[in-house]
Amino acid sequence: MKTLLILRHAKSSWDHPGLRDHDRPLNPRGRRDAPRMGRFLVERDLVPERIVSSTAVRARTTAELAAGEFDREVEIETTSDLYLASPDNYVDVVEATGGAEERLMVVGHNPGITALVWHLTGDGEHMPTAALAAVELDIDDWPELGSARRGRLIGFWRPKALPPE
Repeated sequence: MKTLLILRHAKSSWDHPGLRDHDRPLNPRGRRDAPRMGRFLVERDLVPERIVSSTAVRARTTAELAAGEFDREVEIETTSDLYLASPDNYVDVVEATGGAEERLMVVGHNPGITALVWHLTGDGEHMPTAALAAVELDIDDWPELGSARRGRLIGFWRPKALPPE
């Protein structure tokens, strides 16, 4: 049994219109929500063993801020293959990069993140910024992800819906 944590990047800034989309940073709300989701993962005992993130600044920063709240070191790997990726791209990346971890997190973008949850579970809803979905998969190894039967959505959380800190 494996658990895939799917995190959409936190809220990004549009204050610098000259920046390429890939280079947009987080805005103040995003810089607040990303570590909040990291603390939530610790509270729920859902800290991943590894994170694979899009190379986009907003996704990478979300991964770093969330991981900064963890109770242990977690490796963050980045790949441009997750920048504005389709669900199939996410599956390909997880199959290729997933190691022995029982719990892996991907950090990326919509519409691919929302579509990935639906693709894996047949369930879910729109993933707003910094939303987190946890999918339980009846597989032994990550390379089996693409051929696995439906996973089970075991949790879906939005920062706005979390109890106040």
